[in-house]
Amino acid sequence: RNGEQLRIICEDNKYDFRLQEIRDMKEILMIKPGDEILVECNFQTLDRSGITFVSLFFYLQTFHCF
Repeated sequence: RNGEQLRIICEDNKYDFRLQEIRDMKEILMIKPGDEILVECNFQTLDRSGITFVSLFFYLQTFHCF
């Protein structure tokens, strides 16, 4: 807010695409006009020798957070 990160809303370092779940917030989060929400996703692909393609469907389903 106003150029400053307030806090991390949710973090899951062991996310499993096969187990999709909803996370209930412990408290109400106030998002105001002008606020930005950053969603980060890292893929572990070091065990692959080729290019990893991600479909638009996967992208929309995975990052449909808020």
